[in-house]
Amino acid sequence: MVHMPGRLFLFQWDAAAAKKRADSLRAAGWTVEVESQDGARGCRAVLNHPPDIILLDLAKRPSHSRATAEGVRGYKTGRRIPMLFIDGSELEIEKTRTKVMGALFTSGELLLHRLSKIDDMA
Repeated sequence: MVHMPGRLFLFQWDAAAAKKRADSLRAAGWTVEVESQDGARGCRAVLNHPPDIILLDLAKRPSHSRATAEGVRGYKTGRRIPMLFIDGSELEIEKTRTKVMGALFTSGELLLHRLSKIDDMA
């Protein structure tokens, strides 16, 4: 089943790249919130108003993305939100796979296609 675009929260640690990715996602119909500076602030926002999916960038500052994801997963509300990690090296993906339960992975090039299959992710 193909999911209609909904609300997502993007953690990307480069403000210019975050704006570019958010603009692309909005053009595809998604409602996007972005955090590019403070994982704890973003975590609070996610937990207070859970999105349909959380996107986290592993290409830049992967440890920040992992720590943010672990913070969200530490709360009951956060355990139910699908998390999709974008890009990153094989080593960073493997580290994340072992630390973040239920983590999903894709490349930036395949992101919109993967999001169109969000119902298959759960």
